[in-house]
Amino acid sequence: MLPLEGITVVALEQAVAAPFATRQLADLGARVIKVERLGGGDFARGYDGAVKGMSSYFVWLNRGKESITLDIKAPDDRALLDAMLARADVFVQNLAPGAVQRLGLDGETLRAKHPQLITCSISGYGSAGPYQHKKAYDLLIQCEAGLLSVTGTPEAPAKAGISVADIAAGMYAYSGVLTALYERERTGAGTGFEVAMLDALGEWTSQPYFYAGYGGTPPSRTGARHASISPYGPYRAGDGAEVFVGLQNEREWAVLCADVLGRPELSQDPRFVRNSSRVQNDAELRVMIEDALSGLTAQQVTERLDEVGIANARMRTMLEFAEHPQFEARDRWREVDTPAGPVRSLLPPVTVAGREAAMGAIPAAGQHSDAIRAEFAARATDSTEDQT
Repeated sequence: MLPLEGITVVALEQAVAAPFATRQLADLGARVIKVERLGGGDFARGYDGAVKGMSSYFVWLNRGKESITLDIKAPDDRALLDAMLARADVFVQNLAPGAVQRLGLDGETLRAKHPQLITCSISGYGSAGPYQHKKAYDLLIQCEAGLLSVTGTPEAPAKAGISVADIAAGMYAYSGVLTALYERERTGAGTGFEVAMLDALGEWTSQPYFYAGYGGTPPSRTGARHASISPYGPYRAGDGAEVFVGLQNEREWAVLCADVLGRPELSQDPRFVRNSSRVQNDAELRVMIEDALSGLTAQQVTERLDEVGIANARMRTMLEFAEHPQFEARDRWREVDTPAGPVRSLLPPVTVAGREAAMGAIPAAGQHSDAIRAEFAARATDSTEDQT
């Protein structure tokens, strides 16, 4: 039995943040009913057609869910949604700012009718303040949270290559739902909470904030290098390939100098004797390190680093990532059914001995509409009659 079996989640969701949260609930055994709009469903279905004609975003975010298409402004469909909410444990939504209030689907209104319901609202900027009605997308939140000011090169900022603001919000929504379910077990009452993308990514950018706010100097944009630790980043070996190295302390710095670079005197050089001085002189240090590695191939550098316990990596392409030997050795890939045939997906990161995530099929838009309508029809009829 999976931990969330018996829990029903109704998700009025689209794009990335909310679907990412509810997909993880589905992986844990929750029944997730995804409410999509008529005439195309979640617009993330159309982001691309890379996965057998399906959107890579949608395939990533929506396994294990049931899909129903509704016009929630139409009385009959709204009555059906109300019937679903009456039997739900959790309601998650990330509609445009102000939409749920206009529809009477805000958490306060719903919990007045259903005191045991847990409501989660995901927005760009939160439900108060001058930005509350401002539309928000991942890149824009990366800008507002200051992430682009520390990501990229000195010449130009760069966005993160994944939907990091959406993912951050989705993770906090997911953990918030789990916390609320645990709280309900003790109190018997549901609760409502909200997650703002700006708050979520702001938490993740707190370290550079502390560095800049209290250190007086903002972190530099250093590409693939670390702005406040050195040596930390890519270094070119003699064969032209790069090895990424990550040091954490002065002991490792001394080991690197003596046992990998063959230059033990560098660890005592005043320019490099402590991390702060190495950061200040990073460009000069990089030349010295690469000069010391010029007689070795990248493979030899990696082997030598592994022998002395220095963290390192080689940059992989996404196709190389898909064939990573560590995934293969640990049997981390599974097949997930989709309307276009099976696709290979990674197991969720949390591993529990003797238990495996559900990883159910990815639904077509409205695939479960008939079955869900039949299941909730009687209650929906009663709700319509009560309203009249």
